[in-house]
Amino acid sequence: MLLYNVTVILEDSAADEWLQWMQETHIPEVMATGKFVSNRLLKVLDSPNEGQTFCAQYVVEDLASYEAYRTLHSPALQADMQARFENRFVAFRTLMQYVD
Repeated sequence: MLLYNVTVILEDSAADEWLQWMQETHIPEVMATGKFVSNRLLKVLDSPNEGQTFCAQYVVEDLASYEAYRTLHSPALQADMQARFENRFVAFRTLMQYVD
């Protein structure tokens, strides 16, 4: 199992709109790809950054599923976020492996 983490730092003025969009639109679209087995959305409380920081986390069973998501679905989903929240956020993505 792998964890795909997307950390997003938003301007305060965009945070509420982004959060609603994530919960109602983006996360359901990501999950509809069928590549992930679960997800969660977290707010970072002690971020050193200005604005508001969130982490969207998606659990994927294997690297092949993640790569298929990244190749087939991620570009369009990221472009949608970029268009909706242009110049109001920064994001970085991390793929992590669970350690037993």
